[in-house]
Amino acid sequence: MPAPTASSRPLRVLHIEDSELDHELTLAHLQRGGHVVHTRRVESEAEFRAALQHDWDIVLSDFNLPGFSGLIALEILKESGKLVPFIIVSGEIGEDTAVEAMRNGASDYLLKNNLARLVPAVEHAIEANETRRARVAADREVAASRQRLSELAQHLQTNIEMERAAIAREIHDDVGGSLTALKFDLAWIARHSPTPDVLQRVNSALETVTHAIEASQRIMHNLRPAILEQGLVAALQWMTARFEKRTGIQCHFRTSHETMQLPAGVPLVAYRTAQEALTNVSKHSGAARVSIDLSLARGVLSLEVSDNGRGLSAADLAKARSFGIRGLHERAGTVGGWVDLSSRPGGGTTLILSVPLHPDAMSSSGFDDTGTDHDPSAWGGAT
Repeated sequence: MPAPTASSRPLRVLHIEDSELDHELTLAHLQRGGHVVHTRRVESEAEFRAALQHDWDIVLSDFNLPGFSGLIALEILKESGKLVPFIIVSGEIGEDTAVEAMRNGASDYLLKNNLARLVPAVEHAIEANETRRARVAADREVAASRQRLSELAQHLQTNIEMERAAIAREIHDDVGGSLTALKFDLAWIARHSPTPDVLQRVNSALETVTHAIEASQRIMHNLRPAILEQGLVAALQWMTARFEKRTGIQCHFRTSHETMQLPAGVPLVAYRTAQEALTNVSKHSGAARVSIDLSLARGVLSLEVSDNGRGLSAADLAKARSFGIRGLHERAGTVGGWVDLSSRPGGGTTLILSVPLHPDAMSSSGFDDTGTDHDPSAWGGAT
């Protein structure tokens, strides 16, 4: 962006200077450079702080003033948060001092006996500052966009869990109830049927209904893990046992505590993380062994899932549609946690979920994972 010139708006200059003559000389150089200048001269810290309430294009500062200095002024400007370029214009300044000022954020430094470089230095500092403003604004917009996307993802995760709970409830109340009633009726027919052919068909139907009930239970446990009512430790023990039985992959579970009192939302996030990790192990890793470690130390819950499979390459992690891993990150964020994934080809994969449990780390997910009105595992227990 071009510096303000006589053809655009006036150049607004805040000048820290105790010499009226030096102030006039500086102003003359700027005017000869083609600028219309609106300026204000201040001599003290109090005047400088008051002047910062207004908008300025640049601050020009003498280095030594009675009870004040350019370095102090530069520190005050930084503390104000205003993005205004700052140039030191001094009668004498050592090289070490000049370097310190530049490190602290000064745009440039000039000597009063050589102001030929004043105009280009001012224009360059303003142009660089405008670029910096644009970059800061862009960074803020990117951060705000990321925050909005994260909030949307968390909202979707919450809605997914609510939908899962609703579907599981409907399966329990409608499908489960009907299947259980049908099983009772078939069992009654089997007990009262004297015909072998009918009895054979009834027993076959009973077997089909039993399989349907088991499938419904499995679907419901995946949709809405009622086992979490027994606590996260019990739920993970149950999950690992079922995983090993279903896949034949050795699955070991270790925990630092037999019981854990965790904030609402955290058990479900940990459970879903382990569930997703084990799903990936069974589908992609080719592992023969997997271990799950759950620990609670120094106010941080850690869940680590490690396997001895083929590992993940950089290309695997960079896949455009690797939504499972992204979903884990977003899910962890709903309770103030994060996920770390490390792997190397042939060296296995390790996934770690970390969740700080102090109140500030928690966010309201709007989903209660501790209460339910039914126990799906009770279906079809009697015949």
